[in-house]
Amino acid sequence: MEGTAPGADELAWEALATLHSRVEQQLAKALQRHGLGLSDYRALGTLAGAEHGGMRISELAGALGLNESSASRLADRLEQAGLTERCVCDDDRRGVYAFITESGRAQHQAAAPAYRAQLAAALDLAAADPALAGPVTALRSIHS
Repeated sequence: MEGTAPGADELAWEALATLHSRVEQQLAKALQRHGLGLSDYRALGTLAGAEHGGMRISELAGALGLNESSASRLADRLEQAGLTERCVCDDDRRGVYAFITESGRAQHQAAAPAYRAQLAAALDLAAADPALAGPVTALRSIHS
């Protein structure tokens, strides 16, 4: 039967997916100690880096790889926690923006060292696995 053995692309993709899953699990645990989920941390970082500290919910969704409904729920949770504020766009009453608050910046900054340390540790651990060493090396070469 032809096509039953996985090809090189499939094997590479599976290794990347495994690496992603392992690292995400470890990052999530590190962020829990700071009262944040992984999506929370990423949303706060995205907003902190945006012009004026905010963006449309639809833009946030795109930046995080979420659908707009999920991004809206995320923004609601962050707003309830006092980490973001939402407001309606003056130009287009249908557009809703999320802005990071000072509390949100502080919480993101407080969690960042733990996030970065855990990311490095997770990648180091994965690099010791022969099945994941290649994807880790490729990933680390992107911005070196």
